[in-house]
Amino acid sequence: MTTSKPRSWVRKALRWIFAVVVAWGVLVAALIALYRVPAVHPVSTLMLRDVVLLRGYDRQWVDFEDISPALVQSVMMSEDGQFCAHGGVDWSALDSVIDNALEGERTRGASTIAMQTVKNLYLWSSRSYVRKLLEVPLAMTVDAVWSKRRTMEIYLNIAQWGPDLYGIGAASEQYFGVSAAQLSRRQAAYLAVALPNPIERNPAKPSSGMTRLAGIVEKRAAQSGAYIKCLDEAG
Repeated sequence: MTTSKPRSWVRKALRWIFAVVVAWGVLVAALIALYRVPAVHPVSTLMLRDVVLLRGYDRQWVDFEDISPALVQSVMMSEDGQFCAHGGVDWSALDSVIDNALEGERTRGASTIAMQTVKNLYLWSSRSYVRKLLEVPLAMTVDAVWSKRRTMEIYLNIAQWGPDLYGIGAASEQYFGVSAAQLSRRQAAYLAVALPNPIERNPAKPSSGMTRLAGIVEKRAAQSGAYIKCLDEAG
């Protein structure tokens, strides 16, 4: 009798966990299908957090065709240069990160734009191996369901660019006083290099390090050419 109660409690806990996981999976699948519709403007988990904490947030949705090509090119070259070539996950980059981790070396993230998008939409922001494992199948799923253009559109409209500041529409106005369509190449480059650390990096007041990185990104963006052809597909 002394062992049956603990075992019963464990079984109940496992059933509850399983039910939560299944419910979350069903919800995510439904949202992935829903977010394929261009008229739907998704919000991120960080935006929802700000609402729950009664802080609110600034986000102005901008359709893909109303975003400066320079910004799209800069973000792609800065965050995911192989965006058009892979199926949501850059396996070669991920393999390198895993090898370095196993060897005890400090690793640089291998998150693609699709992986960052699903993290922002469905997962949590703190780093963990569990989150990274969940990102992989989710990124592959959205890459199969959404067009590359739609993935990029959603990413640029939910990415965080500052405290309570989300999306390229609000970021362009906040930092440079222009619309997303009017961004110059240098402004686009500053916004792109701010993405890895949007709380501490201010695109309008760049550090010397940001200026150096922006110069590199600006050159790569200007030469992006064939790397961005998948974004011509509006499916």
